[in-house]
Amino acid sequence: MRKFCAAVMVLVAATLSGCGYNDIQRSDEQVKSAWSEVLNQYQRRADLIPNLVNTVKGFAAQEQQILIQVTEARSRVGSIQATPELLNDPAAFRRFQEAQGAMSNALSRLLVVAENYPQLKSDANFRDLQAQLEGTENRITVARNRYIKSVQEYNVLIRQFPVNLTAMMFSYQTKPNFAVEDEKAIAKPPTVDFGKPAPAAK
Repeated sequence: MRKFCAAVMVLVAATLSGCGYNDIQRSDEQVKSAWSEVLNQYQRRADLIPNLVNTVKGFAAQEQQILIQVTEARSRVGSIQATPELLNDPAAFRRFQEAQGAMSNALSRLLVVAENYPQLKSDANFRDLQAQLEGTENRITVARNRYIKSVQEYNVLIRQFPVNLTAMMFSYQTKPNFAVEDEKAIAKPPTVDFGKPAPAAK
């Protein structure tokens, strides 16, 4: 009986391996790993925002509207539970993407406003935070591109025959991805040219 059970287990393992089950597992783990790196970099950006806002406020307290927008955008990002389950929920993933896009836009507007304040631009703390932010935006772009590639590979894999039969059997679905049409706009790091003279503050 034991020999029969062992033979059945070997047969099942061989069948699963041959129909792509192991490939699905490996690809799924790659997606999760890439997603974790995306979250790490977005969190790194979120951690910079309080100090950035406080520094700008010290030189440009009258820019309350943009400061509030940045703070609210950060709050919306923080309210989204970026769990692994989010990767299997297109609507939740879209909300996450929209929140991060709003955060990018708010930060870009904040850095443009900084152009009107020469003292702020020359402040060492602000310049350091701005450099950290640009570096983080670049890392976000790299991490997001890796995620896009890993999801594309996963989605192609589970649609291929005969792997698609295994995917259906175990309820593996295609995963949502970052919108390609928005990728260039979202991935562009906010930049400020400190070499150009700024207009006088109003």
